[in-house]
Amino acid sequence: MSTNVYLAEREAELWLAYRRMNRVVQAAINADLMNDSGLSESDYDVLSNLSAEGNDRMRILDLGSRLQWSKSRISNHLTRMEKRGLVTREACDTDGRGAFVQLTSDGRQTIVDAAPSHVRSVRNNFLDHLTEQQRRELLEIARHFVDQPPSAL
Repeated sequence: MSTNVYLAEREAELWLAYRRMNRVVQAAINADLMNDSGLSESDYDVLSNLSAEGNDRMRILDLGSRLQWSKSRISNHLTRMEKRGLVTREACDTDGRGAFVQLTSDGRQTIVDAAPSHVRSVRNNFLDHLTEQQRRELLEIARHFVDQPPSAL
């Protein structure tokens, strides 16, 4: 059985356009985030996920899983954020191997201050460039990949 090792022209066009779109949009939003708040995309990901929890706290393992980060990446990033006073780590009373990460009051204020300009940037650099129909279609596509990651397809 012979398989084509190259993408067809339209497949290649779609793949390259997707990759370029992703880089362009992410670069613009990340630049705005850094300029407006001094936060990296990774900082914002951690802070926004923690602030979405009712008690500003999550198990480190769960946060790493949600962000799809390795144990070393989450650990190293949290160490840097701890040094800046944005988060603290706490041992888990019920599991000696587990630990929690908690937003500090400075971390909570940082995400509260950063969110309005970040939302504005997401709108300006992404959402405002799509029609309502395109938004619905893109949401459907994104949900497909989240619900059934490629490794599970």
